[in-house]
Amino acid sequence: MSHNLNYNELTGNHSFFSVREKAWHGLGQIVEDYPTSAEAIKFAGLDFTVEKRKLYTPDSGQFNFNNPDEWIYSQIEVPDFFANVRTDNDQVLGVVGKGYQIVQNVDAFSFFDEIVGGANDIKYETAGALGNGERIFITAKLPDYITVGRNDLIEQYLFLTTSHDGSGSINAAFTPIRIVCNNTLNAALKSQTNAVKIRHTSSAKDRLSTAHKLLGISNRMTNELGDIFNHWSKVSITDKEVKKLIQIAMAPNREVLHNLEKGKTDLLSTAYLNIVGDVYKYAMSNPTQQLDTTAGTVYGAYNAVTGYFQNVRKFQNEEDKFRSIVEGTAKLRSQTAFDLCNDFSLKGSDSLIFN
Repeated sequence: MSHNLNYNELTGNHSFFSVREKAWHGLGQIVEDYPTSAEAIKFAGLDFTVEKRKLYTPDSGQFNFNNPDEWIYSQIEVPDFFANVRTDNDQVLGVVGKGYQIVQNVDAFSFFDEIVGGANDIKYETAGALGNGERIFITAKLPDYITVGRNDLIEQYLFLTTSHDGSGSINAAFTPIRIVCNNTLNAALKSQTNAVKIRHTSSAKDRLSTAHKLLGISNRMTNELGDIFNHWSKVSITDKEVKKLIQIAMAPNREVLHNLEKGKTDLLSTAYLNIVGDVYKYAMSNPTQQLDTTAGTVYGAYNAVTGYFQNVRKFQNEEDKFRSIVEGTAKLRSQTAFDLCNDFSLKGSDSLIFN
C-alpha cells in the first residue's frame, strides 16, 4: 500500500482520522468537529497499548532418542533485548534494548494537552499510525494566530511523531500554516529551532519539561515570525528579483548556482528550469499572491516557494508529500527561501548572489 497507513484487521478500519478534510487517499475517519484527545485517539485507531516482551532463540537442539525423526530444541532467552508488541493483536513492532522506555499513544496525546495547559485549548486535526502501528503521528492546532497585515492569518500547528520500533526519538515541531492557501511554512529562525527531540529513555518528568520548552518556542516564534512576516509584507521586490530569488532557493547544488552566475543556462537541466518556471508562475498568477501582503512583496516571494510545494508540486502520494514538507526537500528549499527573504529585507537586491 503506497499510503502505508496501518489497517486494523480486528476493526476493519485504517488507523487515521482527519477533521473535515479528506487525505491519505480518502482512507480513515473523517469527522466534522474537533475531537477531544480521548475521542481523537479512538478515531485514529490508536487506542492500543504496547509492551516489551522477552526475546528467545532456539539452541542447536539435540537428538530425540525416543523418536528418531524428531530433533528437540530448547529456548534461550536473548539478554538485554526485547520485542515491542501491540497487546491488541500481538503484532511485533520492533526490537529494542533494555533502556528503551515505551511512550504509549495516550501519553503522546497527553503530552500535547500539557503543552497548552489543557485538553480544551488544543484542536486535534489529524492523527494516525503507519505500517503495523510502529509509527504514529499527530497534528494539532494551537488557539492563537500569527496576523500579517489586517486579514492574512497564519494558523499555528504542533506536529508530533513517535515510534514503537526503536528507530528514533519522539519528535515535536512547531509549524505555522497559512489559512488562505494552506501553505506549510517550515520557517526556522536563524540560531533557533522549531522542533525538539525526546529520547525514549527520558522520564515522564523530562518529557513534561520538554513540553513546556516547546510551548516557549511556539510562543516566541509567534511573536518573532509575526514581526518578520509583517516587515516582509512592506518590503517591495521586483518581478526580476523574485525570479532570481526562486532560482537560488530551488537550486539543488552549487554547480547550478555556478552556472547561473556564469550565465551558462544551457547547462541547466530541463527539470530544474521547469521547477523554477512553475514557482515563478505561482508567484505571479495564483490568487493568494494578489493580496496586499503578498503582491510584489518579499512575503509573497516566500509564500511562492512554500505554495509551490503545497499546491503545485506533484508527489507520488500523500505520504511522500507529507515527509517532504516536514523533513525533506520541501523543508530545505523553504528554509533557503526564508533565509534569502530575510537577507533581502535587510540588504536589498545585493543579497541575491549566486554562490
